[in-house]
Amino acid sequence: MSIEKVRASQTERQPERKQVKVKVAKKKWISTGEKYLYSIVSGAVLCACAYVISFSSATDSLNRDIETLEGNLEQQQSVNSSLSYDVEQLKNPERILDVAKKHGLDIQQSQVKQAGTVSSD
Repeated sequence: MSIEKVRASQTERQPERKQVKVKVAKKKWISTGEKYLYSIVSGAVLCACAYVISFSSATDSLNRDIETLEGNLEQQQSVNSSLSYDVEQLKNPERILDVAKKHGLDIQQSQVKQAGTVSSD
């Protein structure tokens, strides 16, 4: 017998072994549920950051407007105090008497009286 026949007879005697491919499930680093939770949390964090930045910007803008209004208020108060000083100067009795004399008013017993009255009839 030849070697080939011997080998062929030996292979016939041995039952054939079927090789079954087994899929080995690799463990994922992050599961699907965790990915979902991480996505939700990261989205919430991004929304919170956007809200904080928006709120900060609005607050800063409001503060700038308030400072501008306070500056305008101080300027107006300065103008008002200057005008109040002018009013006090215009109330000076000597000045009033000078203006009265220029317009033809007579002074009797230190009282200013009008020389002629204008009737509205």
